[in-house]
Amino acid sequence: MHHSQPVNTHQMTTMDELELLKRYAAGERDFSSICLIDLDLSGAYLSGANFARSELTGVNLANATLSVANFSEANLSEADLSHANLFGAFLSGANLSRAVLKSANLTESDLSGASLINVDLSDATLHLTCLAEANLMAANLTGAKMCGAKLWKANLCNVDLNGADLCDANLCEVNLSGALLGAVDTSETILTGATMPHGEIHG
Repeated sequence: MHHSQPVNTHQMTTMDELELLKRYAAGERDFSSICLIDLDLSGAYLSGANFARSELTGVNLANATLSVANFSEANLSEADLSHANLFGAFLSGANLSRAVLKSANLTESDLSGASLINVDLSDATLHLTCLAEANLMAANLTGAKMCGAKLWKANLCNVDLNGADLCDANLCEVNLSGALLGAVDTSETILTGATMPHGEIHG
């Protein structure tokens, strides 16, 4: 499992919105290990940018285009990524606690080992997304489209999956203790070894 190291923002380069977008427009793509706390980048086009290990707490990336961008081990806690396009993005080991990803497109993205505690993924698209060993405790996944998602060994304690689509999703050995599964069709969901909402282990 990934354990993100504490980020020391004092040693980081700080950048404002205009400088970041200007550098991106000039062809620069490596923005790893920089500090972008609370920036307003809503609607920005940053496809393929590298924000690995960067500090992005509270950043506004709503409606942004972030396909195949790299946020591995970045801190995106409390960030607004609602309606963002994160198709094929790399978010392994990232901290997305309390982030808003409502209606975001995370198709084929990698969130393995990410911290998604109290995250809002309502109505998000997570087709073929990898969430292996991710911590989704108390996440809101109402109406999420999760066909073919890989969630093995993920922590889904107290998540709200009401109305979610889990067709062909792999939930082997997940912890669903206290989870809400109203109107969820799990007939084609792989639940081998999963801890179900009332504590029973799925065969």
